[in-house]
Amino acid sequence: MSQARMASNRTGVVAVLVEAKYEDLELWYPVYRLKEAGCRVLIAGTGKPEYQGKTGYVCRPDLSVQDLRVDDIDGLVIPGGYCPEKLRTNPDALDLVREAFSKGKVVAAICHGPQVLISAGVLKGRRVTGYRGIWDDLRNAGAIVVDEPVVVDGNLITSRTPDDLPEFGAELARRLGSG
Repeated sequence: MSQARMASNRTGVVAVLVEAKYEDLELWYPVYRLKEAGCRVLIAGTGKPEYQGKTGYVCRPDLSVQDLRVDDIDGLVIPGGYCPEKLRTNPDALDLVREAFSKGKVVAAICHGPQVLISAGVLKGRRVTGYRGIWDDLRNAGAIVVDEPVVVDGNLITSRTPDDLPEFGAELARRLGSG
């Protein structure tokens, strides 16, 4: 448990990654669901002052992935859209995901978000789901693909599409929130 979570003794600190053309619902729904659950949410970008979602909604990150320390968070959320295509080519984002995963932090991804997990090399032998269009990629990375709204395998949480956000958000809140 991180010092931030121990200090509050209630809820977690969660980082949500962002890049250009993120899927608006898959970023904002978890942000607000986690805040409702009492979490402290930090949005981390790759260095720009703002990012536009697929529908044009602007997100201004709190910090960059380069400045985010894994020991200061309890969980990490990767939204879908075109955002994962950019995140998966950013060495700092991949290092962050690998470190969070290896330290047992909750790592969650929805829709195309698991593409980042593929590039980080953390899926071999893990049960996951994601957008149907990346299932072959997930299998080729050694994952066991399951067609369910939310799949939990240890510290890994994955989901398929925006339609699954209620289940995805509930699991995030259960694992990282106050109840």
